[in-house]
Amino acid sequence: MSTTAPSDDIGTRLRLVRQIYGLTQRELARRAGVTNGAISLIEQNRVSPSISSLKKILDGIPLSLADFFTHNFAASDQVFFAAAELTEIAFGETVSMRMVGGNLKERALQMLQETYQPGADTGEEMLRHQGEECGIIVSGSLTVTVGAQEKTLQPGDAYYFRSDIPHRFRNPGPGSCQLISASSPPSF
Repeated sequence: MSTTAPSDDIGTRLRLVRQIYGLTQRELARRAGVTNGAISLIEQNRVSPSISSLKKILDGIPLSLADFFTHNFAASDQVFFAAAELTEIAFGETVSMRMVGGNLKERALQMLQETYQPGADTGEEMLRHQGEECGIIVSGSLTVTVGAQEKTLQPGDAYYFRSDIPHRFRNPGPGSCQLISASSPPSF
């Protein structure tokens, strides 16, 4: 499978990964807490899931978003990464997540360069996973919701929270937002 333009073929990737793990659509749907029809529509590329929806489905395997997009399960000894070597793990036109390193299988940390276009959102369903995450806004603004707390952050502002608390990211601004984030353990 190619790691270029992951948004073009999420359905095929999901079907292949599901088959590699020996799961039926029904079993994956049951594990992920979604309908069988949702899995079917995604695999047919008839609907494009939000980041949070795809993560919820992959948690049913379990498989990280990073491994889903790269399918590289061997540990890497690479130390330096050119800008062109950052792995795109998001999809669509509105959210870009470029990951340092193509494989996080034996790693304790994940670092991302994230870009949210105006109006971009990680999805109505809040994200939730094990670990901690933090980030610093480089440009633009980002509204971060963590549990009952919500704040719109500006350049230089930062966040740090336990990732098992439901959270969501949205760009309310007229321009794009860029941030650098890290999570431990890797969650995407």
